[in-house]
Amino acid sequence: MQTLNTTSLKIVDNQLWILDQQALPQEKRWCPCPDVTSLVEHIQTLRVRGAPLIGLSASLLLALLAEKGLSQAELAQALETLRASRPTAVNLMNNLDRMKLALAQPQFVAALAQEAQRLVEEDRALCERIADHGTTLVKPNSRLLTHCNTGGLATAGIGTAIGVLLRAHQQGKVEQVWVDETRPLLQGGRLTAWELGELGIPYQLICDSMAASLMAQGQVDAIWVGADRIAANGDVANKIGTYSLAVLAHYHQIPFYVAAPHTTLDPACPHGRSIPIEQRAAAEVTGVSGSFGNCQWAPQNAAVYNPAFDVTPAELISGWVLDTGVVTPQDVQEGIFQTALK
Repeated sequence: MQTLNTTSLKIVDNQLWILDQQALPQEKRWCPCPDVTSLVEHIQTLRVRGAPLIGLSASLLLALLAEKGLSQAELAQALETLRASRPTAVNLMNNLDRMKLALAQPQFVAALAQEAQRLVEEDRALCERIADHGTTLVKPNSRLLTHCNTGGLATAGIGTAIGVLLRAHQQGKVEQVWVDETRPLLQGGRLTAWELGELGIPYQLICDSMAASLMAQGQVDAIWVGADRIAANGDVANKIGTYSLAVLAHYHQIPFYVAAPHTTLDPACPHGRSIPIEQRAAAEVTGVSGSFGNCQWAPQNAAVYNPAFDVTPAELISGWVLDTGVVTPQDVQEGIFQTALK
């Protein structure tokens, strides 16, 4: 395959490398990804994360493994192993469905490489279109709040929600971005704060529990988040804590926007209750670990509930900003959204 460089993925000498997002921002460490076992570990430990990026990393690895000589049967097994690595983010499934079609072609090696490269270029273009549509909703001098990480670290391009913030900032519309720390793994504090700083976007980092008080003080003009899966009725699965923000925004009458590519849509999923929610390790809640070391603050045998995502009902969402345009609540009520999902 040709050389590739994105913020979080690169291919050098036919080897896939991923930027270790667990090491950021203290260290910029690139990890090799020679086989399926290593990529599954990288995905499950969140060294590589973000719904679009997970799908792209799996697609690129399959193409590289094909070029290294794996048979169609071996690649089919690898594809299904990767499909099972994370259950909630539907981009992974959508990308692998396309790679499965390429694998069925007589010249499957070339077909897989072409499809993987096409997916990367499409994702870059999707991010640009999302930003173009989203910035029309951002008012001058906006103070915006975001949760988790939705920038170049999570995509092949400028990002989804953060892509909107970047484009709006370039147009002089952004006064301030409030960055939720995003417990328990701190993707906001570690990744989004770092990205916004690199982009020159003014921000302040807050604890997740501070968002309500900011809204009550009139310090938040809109909330922008991404999505890991959008159901056919508009319900959205995203990083845990998103639903809380949506409820708070509804109470304080603040617009709540979801920015995502069409690859995040799941027409086969009728509503949010049908979205599988990944349960993660107790250690993520009982303490913290990273490039700085490990610390445990809870009792050793503390019982823990740790869902990685929650579901925000469609009725709490002000708009779904897709690469195809903005879907409004009225669109959803009229059934237009279901048409857009097909």
